[in-house]
Amino acid sequence: MSVKDPAQVACLSICFRCKPEGWPGIADARRPGADLADAIGAEATRRGIDLEVLRDVRCMSQCKRPCVVAFSGEGRFTYLFGDLDPARDAAAVLDAFALYRTRPDGFMERFERPEVLQAGILGRVPPLTAGARQVEHRPAAVQAT
Repeated sequence: MSVKDPAQVACLSICFRCKPEGWPGIADARRPGADLADAIGAEATRRGIDLEVLRDVRCMSQCKRPCVVAFSGEGRFTYLFGDLDPARDAAAVLDAFALYRTRPDGFMERFERPEVLQAGILGRVPPLTAGARQVEHRPAAVQAT
């Protein structure tokens, strides 16, 4: 059995159907989410990042906070980010994803992420593995006397 490099078990998902509220495009037209996916793909190519770690997703159900990306991986925290600008945020997404890939459990503190991914976080879901960071036992209720 071989041990996987933590960077190899991470994936960056990009919703290519995202569109902002009030977007005037027709139903099947190219949407801003596809522009974000293209921008991230182009920046990944420029940086020499293996494009196999990127995947397009038809919908990630965050229509009120587009454009959306997710970082996920086996035994890792999953992060969901929205409110991204296709023309501006590809580099910030890849900077955060690079940090995510260096962490065996994927955990990133808020202050470590680029600013747009501090404000635009939609969720952080702990991994299913036992003993994951940030998973604690709730303190017992205090009994009134």
